[in-house]
This record gives sequence, C-alpha cells and structure tokens, in this order.
Amino acid sequence: MKTTKMKRSLGILTLALGVGVLSACSSANDAKGDTVKLAYVAWDSEIASSNVVKEVLETKLNAKVEMLQVDAGPMWAGIADGSADAMVAAWLPSTHASYIEKYGDQVTDLGPNLDGTKTGLAVPAYMDITSIEDLKKADVAASLDNTIVGIEPGAGIMMATEQAISDYALDNYTLLESSSAAMAQELQKAYDNNEPIVVTGWTPHWMFANMDLKYLEDPQGTYGGAEQIHTMVRQGLQEDMPEVYAFLDNFEWTADDMAQVMVEIQGGASPEEAAKSWVEANAAKVDAWIAAGETASE
Repeated sequence: MKTTKMKRSLGILTLALGVGVLSACSSANDAKGDTVKLAYVAWDSEIASSNVVKEVLETKLNAKVEMLQVDAGPMWAGIADGSADAMVAAWLPSTHASYIEKYGDQVTDLGPNLDGTKTGLAVPAYMDITSIEDLKKADVAASLDNTIVGIEPGAGIMMATEQAISDYALDNYTLLESSSAAMAQELQKAYDNNEPIVVTGWTPHWMFANMDLKYLEDPQGTYGGAEQIHTMVRQGLQEDMPEVYAFLDNFEWTADDMAQVMVEIQGGASPEEAAKSWVEANAAKVDAWIAAGETASE
C-alpha cells in the first residue's frame, strides 16, 4: 500500500546490544507463533509509535506483543533474520541508508507510516549561528567545549554526524555518545540556563515543541532532505499473520499525532498510558487502519 570522534560518554547507561542479544530473545521459529515481536529503538519518536502499534495490536486484534528494545543495527538485523516480526522505525532514504543497503533484500518494506521528518544538528534559537560552517569559528567551538551531544552509537544520525565532522572539517570536535533521553536532558539543562549547546536533532520530537530550537543549515547536504519513517516486517509475516500484516501495512499517522504522544510521555505519562490515551482519542483513525486491514486480508 505504501511502500569522528567518539571519546567520551555521558554517565548514563546506554543500549549497545548486539544481534546475538535480539536473537537470544526470540528465534525465527518463535516469530511465527501467536506473539508479535515488535523491535524498536529507545528514541522518543519510536517509543511513541511502537507503543501505539502495540496498543492497537493488543486491544483491537487481540494479539500478544513482545517489545524488543535494541539499537538500530540489531533492530534491522532482527527483521532480516526473522527473530523480530516488525518495526515502525526505518528512517529513509538517508538516515538508515546503510541498513537498507545491507538488509533491503531480506526485509519487506510496507512503505512510509509518517511523512515529513528531518534530521540534522540543532541549537537553541538564541545562539547567533545559522550554519554547520559556523561551528568552525574558534569562539563558537570554545563556547561549545568542542562537543556535539549525540545519542546511541550506531544510530543513523550518529553516522551522518561523523560524516558531517569530516565534510565540514570539524576535526577538533568530539561527538559525544549518550542516548536519546540523555541528549534531551543535556539540551534542556543548557536551554534553561541560556547556555550554548549543539545536539543531534530530529523531528518529530517533543523538544521542538517545548523549546525554541533551530536546525543549522547544511550547505553540503550531509544530512539529506526531508525523510519518511517506514514500516519494515520480516519476510513471511503476511502468510503467518495476515491480519497483523494488513494492519501494519495500513498504519500511518502524522507528525502532529506522534507529537501528542511524545509530549504526554515527556509530561510524566508512561508510554503505555500515552499510547492508550491517543488510541482512545483517535478511534476513527484507528478503526480505519483495522477496517482497511481486514478488507486486505480477506
């Protein structure tokens, strides 16, 4: 239907799981049972979307859902080898380009579930810089402690930022490995104190709703243009779980939809609570996903 430098680490536990960990959670044979194994990365956007999908699968299709939180590489590998059934977190065409090149012929692409995403380097609007080129200025670099605050190693945006460091000759910068949550925490702290900071950013993300931020211009196009988030499923899912496959094929929402869930989670709700609230408040949209799926699976 739809189709560097990494020298320091924040003192926060990050997920760096290998493919073996995902495989240990579930085998390819088990993925063909009644339980839907949903892989996701701990990014705010994917926590929101994956929990909404989980809520719909459990409450509307009476499916059992096992959530597999992994890094981007194991997430793609898990769909490719069948140890996971699906994920709704493929950022294309640029952010996950290396993964689609490696695993594209081993997974089934159900197309975009969200349009209009963007990635790049983000700074508070009060900073007097406009381009990644400006990071080369000595006073700017000094004010930032020659540091770009990133997220989990292996994430597509981290690989793009490593490339940006090369493309823009930012060899004196350190790309700081952390996590999505830790990056947002560091950004919020600097923002509250009106301090300079540059982070790996992407939209949709609640931080753009809660803070006045801007992307730095990317004249060399390292981060690419607007992207989409795609749904990927393991090969054979359509035959094994036709209703689940049909729903996933029809699942698509907007950046505003996703932001509602993210903001509620950031405000203190659990991901499960926020997903349940959104599903209940958007019954017509959810019913349309299910109805279209039921027709397609007949």
